[in-house]
Amino acid sequence: MLINLHVKNLALIEETDIDFTSHLNILTGETGAGKSILIGSIQSALGSKIPKDMIRNGCDSALIELVFHTESDVVKQKMDEFDIPFEDGEIIISRRITNNRVINKVNDCSITAARLKELSPFLLDLSGQHENQLLLRPQNHLRILDNYDKTKITPVKDAVAVLYHQYQDTERQLTEENIGEEERIREIEFLKYEIQEIESAALRDGEDEELEELFRKISHSRDILAACSAVYDMTSGSAASAESILGKAIRSLSDVTNYDEGVGGLMEELSTVDGLLNDFNRDLSEYMSSMEFDEETFVNTEERLDLIHRLKAKYGDSIPAVKEYKAKAESRLEALLHFDERMEELKAKRDDLLKKLDSECARLSELRKKAAGPLAESIKQALLDLNFNQVRFEIAFTEAASYRADGRDNVCFMISTNPGMDVRPLQETASGGELSRIMLAIKSVLADEEQVETLIFDEIDAGISGRTAQKVSERLSQIAGKRQVIAITHLPQIAAMADSHYLIEKTSDDHSTISRIYRLSEEESVEELARMLGGAEITSTVLDNAREMKKFAARLTHAVSEP
Repeated sequence: MLINLHVKNLALIEETDIDFTSHLNILTGETGAGKSILIGSIQSALGSKIPKDMIRNGCDSALIELVFHTESDVVKQKMDEFDIPFEDGEIIISRRITNNRVINKVNDCSITAARLKELSPFLLDLSGQHENQLLLRPQNHLRILDNYDKTKITPVKDAVAVLYHQYQDTERQLTEENIGEEERIREIEFLKYEIQEIESAALRDGEDEELEELFRKISHSRDILAACSAVYDMTSGSAASAESILGKAIRSLSDVTNYDEGVGGLMEELSTVDGLLNDFNRDLSEYMSSMEFDEETFVNTEERLDLIHRLKAKYGDSIPAVKEYKAKAESRLEALLHFDERMEELKAKRDDLLKKLDSECARLSELRKKAAGPLAESIKQALLDLNFNQVRFEIAFTEAASYRADGRDNVCFMISTNPGMDVRPLQETASGGELSRIMLAIKSVLADEEQVETLIFDEIDAGISGRTAQKVSERLSQIAGKRQVIAITHLPQIAAMADSHYLIEKTSDDHSTISRIYRLSEEESVEELARMLGGAEITSTVLDNAREMKKFAARLTHAVSEP
């Protein structure tokens, strides 16, 4: 669940630090106090795009940090996949925003925004105006149905996806390889030419590097020999060479060794140098002998290099790449030489995959239809509890014209909110206020199936009041018995149900405007409820009403939590 939110220098928020609790967390405040900024900061921390103008005026950067605690195996798998340490179930997400970059970190490890978005659905689920609008897209109805009974549906759905992609790949191969006879013959001849050209070259791995080195030697052999010869003259042969001078020096020391033992040691050292010089002269002489290249060697090396360069230019940037091209060409040639057999093989494979795909799609559809009845009934009951009196809710199936990776079912939620009216597609009938309650009904039904531990509801009270608001508050409390719930509301009926109540308020002076959020004590919560009930003037009667509302909410919460 979400343990802590820390925001600094973001829009109207100078700095705030909020510790959330389990069960039902309610946020209230005047319109414009900064509730939307708070929700936006959570979305931003989880990978959403952050406008640069969100940095507070006069500041160089903004910081958002979220702290989660979770025992979810799915989250652990994701953290392992991203190679991020995950100890004691704690996840710390931070995003620092500057004017020219955004720095994302999870548990102090850098991470991309794309990966943050990939991780976020397993940490929390946010329902707001945008998310409610997703109900207007029937393709999302199928996703909701699949999540309802995912233990049974997901394995079959995964099998369908594998078969579908295999089927698509085989169809693509058939299209690409099914060519006319004249084109086939032309390609066969061309492939034979390419294979023969590479084969006749008899390339050897590393040969090009060896030849390049040899060619450099041959090309500069005169310069190399001239330099080596000059050195040889200095070290050997002539009376002025180092070899002759060392010999004289050794003889001079030899004449006086009988006079002092120390001279003998020096002579031995000089003799060692003389031996090393003799070894050097011998090696130098052998090297100069090896540098004697004839014109034929030069021409052969140059021609061989030219051939290798031409082949690399045509078939690959290295000898292994040229050999790999030859292997692929041979495979393609084999397929073209046995074209009819290859086509029959691919068609048989395609037909077999299609048969399996059709069978798995039928099995998937059957599982979905079995789950659709209980899901529709559960959503209907939840809608009745949310004051949709005499509501009817059904799930309609149609078969898609072609196969997809998720099967062949088109699913549409059908609803009637008025007696005597036939059910119609949800996207054609539901108003904005109804959508938020329908989403709440769906979330409450899926609470046991979804692995996410935190649910956030923004604008959950849009377009409702009175008894309907009370019903919504009870449903939120019911969900909060199983999951952490964070909800923003303007309605006292919902705020009264809070296990933890937070106030967002805005203060201004001549120089700045600041939004801050803090957790209310029991008495402060009563005062906030009184403000929500009575407006600007809070009388003792309004305060008594607020206290009574809290007591009533406590009794309801206790009743909801009982098995």
